[in-house]
Amino acid sequence: MYDIMILGCGYVGLRLACRYREQGASVLGVVRSAAGVARLHQAGIPALRHDLAAADPFPYALAGAQVFHLIPPLDTGREDRHTQLLIEAFAQVGHPQRLVYLSTTGVYGDCQGAWIDEDWPARPVHDRSFRRLDAEERLRCWSREQGGELVILRVAGIYGPGRLPLERLRQGLPMVRPEESPYSNRIHVDDLVEICIATMARAPNGAIYNVSDGHPTSMTDYFLRLADAAGLPRPPLIPMSQAPTQVSTAMMSYLSESRRLSNRRLREELGVELRYPTLDEGLAQALKPDNP
Repeated sequence: MYDIMILGCGYVGLRLACRYREQGASVLGVVRSAAGVARLHQAGIPALRHDLAAADPFPYALAGAQVFHLIPPLDTGREDRHTQLLIEAFAQVGHPQRLVYLSTTGVYGDCQGAWIDEDWPARPVHDRSFRRLDAEERLRCWSREQGGELVILRVAGIYGPGRLPLERLRQGLPMVRPEESPYSNRIHVDDLVEICIATMARAPNGAIYNVSDGHPTSMTDYFLRLADAAGLPRPPLIPMSQAPTQVSTAMMSYLSESRRLSNRRLREELGVELRYPTLDEGLAQALKPDNP
């Protein structure tokens, strides 16, 4: 039995697995593709290949395990079929003792720039956020019925080495003018990893935490500061009225929501101290040329 199991061990999961290994814990990563297995093996992380959507039997016992659920939903609909299949698999291979699920702050929907905490009602707007809320609700039902401990992390936009929209800047794609740009929130991947570890170790059962650096800025400010830090041209700025015809549908969905996230509960209950509490500090690290 491994100390930790990471389901959906990709960008965040690989870094989480390596951090646990540094602490002397045994970790197993579960991924969908052969390429994912190869990436984990190259980093020295034991790996299993399994695709929930294929409906094959889960290849490892989970009874009493400590599990991170990082598997993203499918790209269509308002239900998270992957989480449904995972819960069904528990009945065959055993129920975890504790599960930490990485959800999204998108479940809050458009808050019109208000400061919000974890007591703010979930009112998703877009299907991608409905899928995450569906996963949360399915997991809460599982926890009540089976007694497994559950903690939900509602994660803001993740950035870090290899996870920056540099190509968008190189292409010269436009952004809306700063005065019309909505608030956005973010978290550096290294801080997210430490938060995940703290959550698994000491978060109370049933807790929900907003995961962000606590310093929201506008979406446009993020792109302008990234361009300056990376030495790239700033994007052209357009009025919001022109955005529907000049930016992607995905970007437009993010521009339609505005909120500022409080991370007070995370800091006070878990005692987490962020390494990169501001965007400038985080970008400086993420853009270092020697990053893996």
